[in-house]
Amino acid sequence: MHLPMSDLIDGLTVAGKRRHDQSWGDWRQADSFDAAVSVLTEDYLSGTDENVQADRVDMVAATFGLDLIDAGLLWSIAAPDLDASVALAYGALRDSGGTSAATVALALELAAIPTNSREAFARLGPDSPLSAHGLIEVIEGDTWLTSTLRTPNIVTATLAGAEPKDQLVSRLQCTLSPLSLPGGIQVQRALQQGEPLIWIHAPSGSAGDSMAAGAVEATGQGWLAIDARRCTAAATSTSANRIVRGVLGEAMARAARVAGLRGRALIVIGGEHLAEAAVDGDLDAFAVLAAAAIPVVIVGATAWTSSWMTRRPLTVTAEPLTAAERIELWGREVGPMVERDHALRQNLAGLRLSPEDVAETARYARLLAASQARELDAATVREAAREIGGSRSARGGRVRTDPVGGEGPTYDDLLLPERAIAPIRQLVTWARHRNEVTAHGPLRHRGRGLTALFAGSPGTGKTLAAHVVAEQLSMELFQVDLVGIVDKYIGETEKNLERVFRAAESLDVVLFFDEADALFGSRSEVSDAHDRYANQEVAYLLQRMEQFDGVTILATNLRGNLDRAFSRRMSFIVHFPDPDPETRRRLWHHHLAQITLDADDPVRVANLGDELALTGGDIRNIVLAATYDATAAGEPVGMRHIVAATTSEFQKLSRVLPEDALRRLYARRDDEN
Repeated sequence: MHLPMSDLIDGLTVAGKRRHDQSWGDWRQADSFDAAVSVLTEDYLSGTDENVQADRVDMVAATFGLDLIDAGLLWSIAAPDLDASVALAYGALRDSGGTSAATVALALELAAIPTNSREAFARLGPDSPLSAHGLIEVIEGDTWLTSTLRTPNIVTATLAGAEPKDQLVSRLQCTLSPLSLPGGIQVQRALQQGEPLIWIHAPSGSAGDSMAAGAVEATGQGWLAIDARRCTAAATSTSANRIVRGVLGEAMARAARVAGLRGRALIVIGGEHLAEAAVDGDLDAFAVLAAAAIPVVIVGATAWTSSWMTRRPLTVTAEPLTAAERIELWGREVGPMVERDHALRQNLAGLRLSPEDVAETARYARLLAASQARELDAATVREAAREIGGSRSARGGRVRTDPVGGEGPTYDDLLLPERAIAPIRQLVTWARHRNEVTAHGPLRHRGRGLTALFAGSPGTGKTLAAHVVAEQLSMELFQVDLVGIVDKYIGETEKNLERVFRAAESLDVVLFFDEADALFGSRSEVSDAHDRYANQEVAYLLQRMEQFDGVTILATNLRGNLDRAFSRRMSFIVHFPDPDPETRRRLWHHHLAQITLDADDPVRVANLGDELALTGGDIRNIVLAATYDATAAGEPVGMRHIVAATTSEFQKLSRVLPEDALRRLYARRDDEN
């Protein structure tokens, strides 16, 4: 067995004799040195503590590929931080008095390595195993030989028998739910054969994270999992002998070191974040992970690109979870209610949450139920799923539109003809079963997303319908701000769109483009560079929509503004008609039912529905304005408030309300209300 402290004491003894001989017996630090070595000899050579230390050093050496000399150097550098007698002996050898850390010259002397040799630089230089894996730090002195050597606190703690911890890595650490899934056996075999780096392509809806954990678990090895998407702080490298990396490179290096010190594999999720950095020319993270001493499995939403590394790692694609697998996961986390409630089961089967998100949803649902002093029920599970699915990404730039108050909108809130509601219901049903459908036959390798076009005049209910779709699917609505998308500069709109789709892909949301005709208009004849690039952006958009693994809704005021290429790619085209008199009466009743009315000045709904050609949005605005005016006057809403608000709304819309229409609004009718 390699006994590091015995070897270090032997080296100290030789170094001390050399100092005695060189000073002709007049070495001022002799007594201090001899006393320190005497204590070390008594403490270690006569006991069993050294065997425990030897095991720790051997574990680190085996993990990071260190030979006996490197292991001895590592111990000699760490020892003064672990034992004050070593620090006193080093101070005496350096003739400085007191305690001291090792220098390059002293460490080489104790290891019997000439300072001017090639081996000296191979052992302690910046490319040495000790430096490359972050096991030692070199604090520059006047010369290389006088530079001070230290082990980072995390390495020192490991050699002392403590659990190695790194604050940055702890912030990135995440919990995974290991599953045995198709493709996992391939990863397992590669790991067992010593493959150092594996890339798992995990499209949205798959369980690549769980597959990676399951594969590592099957090898009998533990793992450390980190989320690269959480890595947003600035680089904090303090090692003078290492190239200062970007934030990702530094984080990956420290994570690989922690995993190695714990004897575990490293699983990096959010690999697409590394890919984005690589596209911008920052390849540090991939270089660090490729050189790691422990097996590394990266899980990313994008396919591997050969430009990231010269040597292509094994790449495995994670297949989407089947509906049965999703239901099994939900049943395991939530309990028997999933099996009992058919509607809930269908709802949950269509969600693209990862196994980790399913577990977090179950935890959050129980928290919600407990905080409201009620039993866990289907409504609470749906609410938790919507919250977790809509907040997984740390990225900003999206506009969430949540329902106001308690329950979200339902089909009953859509005051539309059945011919318009039917395809909306069908869209929701398709969305719940798309994983099953796209897993078979000719659709298997096509885009798995669904796209709907909602066309109609402003205020006819398109946005409300998008909310209903999201609510029925227990998902959040990701509403795109077109002002921030369309850009006058050539090529910028395309980049903005890519950011939108990437952000949406990291969430479990319904993607909603409002007033889409402003962005997706008919492609024009090419007359200049701007037309040519605009058409290229449209072509890109069509392709990106097909690739998007989710539900996309486009709302337009004028369907004619969208060309046939778009129409062919729509799974559903829903026309929202201007409301007829009967529908307008239903809309008036719907909005007025929520407020207090003046019995002495009744609102004549029948007249309003027949005489005023308004949309649902217009009617809502009028009722809201009338409510404000009545509240300010301290009275209930009457017909007078409605007429005044109607006049203002017509003026806002640049329309004129005829005088005879005003008279007919007040006319008494047998069928009113």
